[in-house]
Amino acid sequence: MEKKKVSIRQLERYPVYLNFLLSLRNSGIDKVSSKQIAEMMLCSEEQVRKDLQLVSPKKASPGRQRDVGALINLLKNFLGYNKINEAVLIGVGHLGGALMSFKGFLDFGLEIVAGFDVNPALINTTIAGKPIYDLAELPRILEERKITIAILTTPKSVSQETVDKLVDFGIKAIWNYVPMHLNVPKDVVIENVDFAASLAILSHRINRKI
Repeated sequence: MEKKKVSIRQLERYPVYLNFLLSLRNSGIDKVSSKQIAEMMLCSEEQVRKDLQLVSPKKASPGRQRDVGALINLLKNFLGYNKINEAVLIGVGHLGGALMSFKGFLDFGLEIVAGFDVNPALINTTIAGKPIYDLAELPRILEERKITIAILTTPKSVSQETVDKLVDFGIKAIWNYVPMHLNVPKDVVIENVDFAASLAILSHRINRKI
């Protein structure tokens, strides 16, 4: 498929569409229209139609229902979810352990294959069947498995130092759960998960309704 320009807002919507379509398929629904998607997701039909058109190889007829399974495959291909990317997690605390136990990442093309920590009580144990190694073992595991994605859930005090090591070891993408700005080279992708910003938006929306 020819590459098309996609906005950040659209990229944020596509996983929402995918989750919704997966729920339809799990409910035994195999056909859906843009209008039905818009009504059930409380958004505009025009937005849904334009978004889906961007990932479709051919234009759909207005008002015509589309195959749910086909839409799911289109979205997964567009987002790269049909290819499983292996990742490591650095910092196996409460949050890190929860992320390692979460099975839903596989639906979105990500598999956490190992965790790393400096806590002797965690090293050589497992979470959800996944091994936890000493952080000193990180370069060896990355090299053996050719992994270029890391998830960061370390304490703030060691986060930048850890990121610097990850970059030196060949990591090219970092999913950062640490609430602080981290410096990376231009050729390294970093995506920040900001719980504080998300909570602020939630609180603002709640207060507007009170």
